[in-house]
Amino acid sequence: MSSDRPGQANEHAEQLPEIAGYTVLRAIGHGGMSTVYLAEQASLGREVAVKVMLPEALADEVSRRRFENEVRTIARLEHPHIVGIFEVGRSRDGLPYYAMPYLARGHLGQLDLTGDEARIGVILRALLSALDYAHARGVIHRDVKAENVLFDEANRPLLADFGIALRHGYSPRVTMAGLAVGSTAYMAPEQARGENVDHRADLYSLGVLAYEMLAGRLPYIADDALAMAMHHVQDPIPRLPRDKRHWQRLIDKAMAKSPGQRYRNAQQMLEALQRIERRRQSAGFALVRRIGDGAARIRHWPRGVWIAAGLAAAALAGVGLRHFDSDGNAPQSSTEQTLSTSPATVVTPVHPDPTSAMLRPPPESAAEPWMLAAEQQIRAQNLTAPQDGNAYDSLRSAWRTDPAHARLPATTDALIDAMAAQIQQRMKNGEIDRARDYIERSDQLATLIRRTDSPALRRMRDTVAQRLDAQIDAAAKRHDRDAAIAVAALAGQVMDETAAAALMQRARAVGQGRQEILADGAGLVPMRSGGRIIGVGRHKVSRSDYARFAAASKRPPTLCRERASLLRLLAPRDWKTPGFAQDDSQPVVCVSWNDADAYLRWLGQRSGHRYRLPTAAEARQFATGGDRPVAEWLADCSDGCRQRLANGRSWRGASGMRPLDPGRGFDDVGFRVVREP
Repeated sequence: MSSDRPGQANEHAEQLPEIAGYTVLRAIGHGGMSTVYLAEQASLGREVAVKVMLPEALADEVSRRRFENEVRTIARLEHPHIVGIFEVGRSRDGLPYYAMPYLARGHLGQLDLTGDEARIGVILRALLSALDYAHARGVIHRDVKAENVLFDEANRPLLADFGIALRHGYSPRVTMAGLAVGSTAYMAPEQARGENVDHRADLYSLGVLAYEMLAGRLPYIADDALAMAMHHVQDPIPRLPRDKRHWQRLIDKAMAKSPGQRYRNAQQMLEALQRIERRRQSAGFALVRRIGDGAARIRHWPRGVWIAAGLAAAALAGVGLRHFDSDGNAPQSSTEQTLSTSPATVVTPVHPDPTSAMLRPPPESAAEPWMLAAEQQIRAQNLTAPQDGNAYDSLRSAWRTDPAHARLPATTDALIDAMAAQIQQRMKNGEIDRARDYIERSDQLATLIRRTDSPALRRMRDTVAQRLDAQIDAAAKRHDRDAAIAVAALAGQVMDETAAAALMQRARAVGQGRQEILADGAGLVPMRSGGRIIGVGRHKVSRSDYARFAAASKRPPTLCRERASLLRLLAPRDWKTPGFAQDDSQPVVCVSWNDADAYLRWLGQRSGHRYRLPTAAEARQFATGGDRPVAEWLADCSDGCRQRLANGRSWRGASGMRPLDPGRGFDDVGFRVVREP
């Protein structure tokens, strides 16, 4: 871990915190919210950096627990270019801390890379990879700066100090402490204004860092944090030196004042970086650089050298004129020269600097107004309407005007992403025709712009496929076959033929099991369990139903009394005589779990279906009621299935789940049937 202000380390050296498991050696850095210490981890005998938050930074228990939750989120980031977190905890004084690797090779701010564009490219690629990984997991760094780019023993750059990072969607608004927390020299305008920030604020900071590495200085200089923040909000983006001008477009887009004008994500910025590196490696680029360097050296000659060069050129011109006239003929005689009415005038042509045209940005495309309109319309969510005022029509017009416009692919992807969000919402609302329209327009636009393999189109198709799957599951729960088929009809537009056919088959099967169960005639209620429709007995098996089974199978009744009970011999009880009056429609009791299992097998042999006892989750859907409530046997078991479970409230006062002997009957336990599909 790097120090924030190394010069102050000795000032606080005597105030070392006590942290269990660590020997704190010295302070190595101080910031507005924390102090970083070098410590030795006792269990492993290794040096680590420990960041301890200041008491005033996290004044109450709520903020401390929030901080610890954020650190735990960051600790789950495992990337080769992100400094990991070993442990989070609290010091003896109750201050939150976290431990991380100690990287002693320094930070990026200590290096001068102005002459090493290749190394700058390597560092930017590593940081973009780290940010892309973090952003995909909802983590925004919010403090990307040179001091937070450290180097390990292999000289690899690592992004550190996610300690003030926020989980996306938790609390994206910057507080008044933001100006002290984030380094204003690298801070995005919206962050300085206290507005909502997202991952594009990190890309802005990385643009500032890229400028600093290329130019050897920050883009804006100010005496205090507020003035620096105002520069970022108001001032134009500064120009790079001439020899770095090929980086200007990347800097301009990364440091755009509005987040909507920046790179959409780290991956898009990485692609722009790769284009610069490919251009630098081309032979034409090297030639342009040599010409530009030569022209620049000539322009910086002293005045005396320019005068001498001019006189030399005039002398050479005079010698040439003495030997040849303008038509290439031999020189005239002295008499002819004397008769000449006017001496020849020598004009030295002035040629423009060839590098200016080579390095000048290309002229504005005629499609630019359409592109600007499309970008604004995407932000306003005018995607396909109103007519002649929507992003879809604007991009089509831009393509017809200039198919090679540089921003056309990225803006097309942005529109497809926006339409994908609309597709999800329309499907959720049941607006299938509107969703289909967005899908068709996305395909048409991608085909027109030749972006049929774009990441945005793949994302849209994957998103729609997932939504289709979820919608069909939801329709199945409602047993709504028509809705499932309507949703599955979209599959052919986003899936291959085989997958679309399989989805349609699933949709057509919705509700079929329900209809079969309703037609069963056994008093079954359709229920979804484990992704299937099962039939569960509306009522427990009655005495009359069980009597038919007992007569057909000649199964002897199971006794209800305890085996050691004297009453078992004097007054035996079974399902026929449970000890209280019952009519034939009431639930049969005094049947063992084994009796219930035998009944279900007999029922299956008669009907050709498979029956079983309900699980606890299935049985909970049916309330136990009546004057004499009865619990019920379950399919679940305990103690290696030496005991079987019964569940529910009974007239004897039992409730909930209880393990029972499966070989005997109980006068407060019955059973119900479940039919498998």
